[in-house]
Amino acid sequence: MSRPTVRLTVAQALVRFLAVQHTERDGARHRLIAGTWGIFGHGNVAGLGQALLEAGEETMPYHQGRNEQAMVHAAVGYARQLNRLSAQAVTTSIGPGATNLVTGAALATVNRLPVLLLPGDYFATRVADPLLQQLEHPVEADLSVNDTLRPVSRYFDRITRPEALIPSALGAMRVLADPVETGAVTLALPQDVQAEAYDWPEEFFAERIWHVRRPAPEPAELAAAVQAVRGSRRPLIIAGGGVHHSEAEPALKAFVEATGIPVASTQAGKGSLRYDHPADVGGIGHTGTAVADDLARTADLVIGVGTRYTDFTTASATLFQEPGVRFLNLNVAAFDAHKLAARTLVADARAGLEALTEALAGHRVDAAYEAGYREGKERWEQVVDAAYRADDETAVPTQTQVVGALDAVVGDDDVVINAAGSLPGDLHKLWRARGPRQYHLEYGYSCMGYEIPAGIGVQQAAPDAPVWSLVGDGTYLMMPTEIVTAVQEGLPVNLVLIQNHGYASIGGLSEAVGGERFGTAYRYRAPDGTFTGAPLPVDLAANAASLGMDVLRAKTVRELRDALATARASDRPTCVYVETDPTPTAPDAEAWWDVPVAEVASREPATRARATYDERVADRRRHL
Repeated sequence: MSRPTVRLTVAQALVRFLAVQHTERDGARHRLIAGTWGIFGHGNVAGLGQALLEAGEETMPYHQGRNEQAMVHAAVGYARQLNRLSAQAVTTSIGPGATNLVTGAALATVNRLPVLLLPGDYFATRVADPLLQQLEHPVEADLSVNDTLRPVSRYFDRITRPEALIPSALGAMRVLADPVETGAVTLALPQDVQAEAYDWPEEFFAERIWHVRRPAPEPAELAAAVQAVRGSRRPLIIAGGGVHHSEAEPALKAFVEATGIPVASTQAGKGSLRYDHPADVGGIGHTGTAVADDLARTADLVIGVGTRYTDFTTASATLFQEPGVRFLNLNVAAFDAHKLAARTLVADARAGLEALTEALAGHRVDAAYEAGYREGKERWEQVVDAAYRADDETAVPTQTQVVGALDAVVGDDDVVINAAGSLPGDLHKLWRARGPRQYHLEYGYSCMGYEIPAGIGVQQAAPDAPVWSLVGDGTYLMMPTEIVTAVQEGLPVNLVLIQNHGYASIGGLSEAVGGERFGTAYRYRAPDGTFTGAPLPVDLAANAASLGMDVLRAKTVRELRDALATARASDRPTCVYVETDPTPTAPDAEAWWDVPVAEVASREPATRARATYDERVADRRRHL
C-alpha cells in the first residue's frame, strides 16, 4: 500500500518541515525555528526565496538583513534570550554570502547557541561549471566555499539529492535541540537542488516535538560530589552560562542559601544571582572583582556550574593557587565537566543543583568564611560606587561613569548587550545585574559587530524589554548595517555609542605588552608616518541618524543621564552618542591574562614587558 505524498521543491519542503518543529522542556512547548533571516542572490532566490514567499508569514516569518554575519548574530541573540529553546534560520546566496556566515557560525558554536544556516551552493549536476562565484579546486572537484563552515558547525551536510533532505533535516533538528551538541548547524543547498521537485511522504511534515532533557546526576557521582563539598573548608562556586540556559537561577539561589557557599560568575554566567545577594561576589578571573579573585586563590574546592573555564576565567591557569585545590564540575556536557581533572557531575544544571541541595541538607560553610567574603563584597561595592560617581555633572563622562549612568536608568527587565573592546572588562567588574537576562555579554568569541544585530534578536525574543546595545566607535564601524533593519521592523533597540577614537582595549593591552599602542588609534598620520596626529573628524552620530535612528548627543554626565532616560521611554530605535574622557577610571585587573610578549626586542617597552611576563607566567600551574 502506497503512502500519501505531496509534490514540492526541496526548498518548499524544507520550509514546510521547519515550520512544524518544536522543542519541549518542563511541559512548555516552543517553536524550534521561529523565523528565517535572508539575503537573496542567484544561489537562493529561486529556491528558498520562492519557498518563503509561497509559505507566507504565518508559516515561516521572514526577516530581511543587510549583512550575512549580522543575521547570524541576530539569530544567536534571539536563541540566547530564549534559553536555547527556540532558534532562527539564516539563508544566503552562494559565494561571499555564504562565507560571510563563518564568523557568526564560529560565535554560535563557541557559545553553544543554536542557529540553522542554509547557504546556497553550486549546481549539484555541474551542468554549469564553473559557476559565477565558484571556487575551483584543482584536485577536489566537490569542494565549495561552504566547506569553510565545516569546522565551525556542529552538524554539516550538503544536500545533493532531494531525498537526502529527509535524514539530514532530522539530524539537524536533533543537534539544534540538544543542549550538549548544539551550535551552528549547516545544510548547504545546491541551487539546482533547491528548485527540484520531489514526491515527499506526508509524514515528513507531521508535527515533531524534540524533548530537551534534564539529565539527573548519576548516584555514584552525586555521592562523590557531596563528599567533596562536605570535606572542603573554602568552597567557591563559579557560575557559567549553563546556569542561564538551564533556567537554574532559583536552584542556585536555594543551594547557596542552604550552604553559604559564595558564587563568582563568568561573563556568560553573570546574573545567575542578583548582584545584591549576600553570596554574589561578582565576576571572576582577569576581569573579575577583588573579592572573587581572592576567594579563588585560596579556595580548596572550586565548583564549576555550567562553565567552559576559558583563560579569562582561570587567569590563564594562574588563579587557583591553593596547593590542594580540587575541582567539582556540574555540566550537562561531559566534555566540559572533565576539565581541570575535576570530579564530575554530568547533569543538567538545575537538576544537579537541586540534587546537591537535598543531599547536603544541614551542611553549611564556617561562619567566619561567610562573614569574610561578605565583608569583601561590601568593600568592592565601594569600589563600584567610586567608579560610577561623578562629582561634577557638567564634566565629560568617563567610560565607567557611562556605565554608572546606565545602571541608574535600567530596570530589572532591561537587557544590556556587549561583546568586545574595553567595555566587557568594565561591565564584568562593575555591572550590578538585577535579573537573569539583564547581562548579555558575548565573550566566548568576543566578536566586534555583535552588539547591534544581537540587540535586534533579543528585542524580537523579548518585545517588551528595553534593550541596550553598548558599542565603542571601533565596534560600530565594523557593523552598523543592522540599524536599518531595526528601523524597518520598528524595533526600539537603544544604542549607546561611545566615541573614544580608536581601539581602547587593545591600545591598553598593546601598551602593557610592549606594543606602544601601535595601530590602535583612529587619527591622522603624523609627519613621522605614525597614526598620532589629530583625531579623525568622523561623526558617528550623524551616521546613525542617516540610517534612520533617533540620535541624542550627550556632552556631560547630566546630559547623558537625561538622554538615557529619554531613550528608554522611546518606542523608536534610539542612539545615545557620547564622547568620553579617556582618563582610566576602571579598577585595575585583579588577575593576570597570558598574552605572550616578544622574547627579544630592541625597544625598551617590550624589554620591560617581557621581564614582567616572565614573572607572571611562573605562577601558571597544571591542575592534574
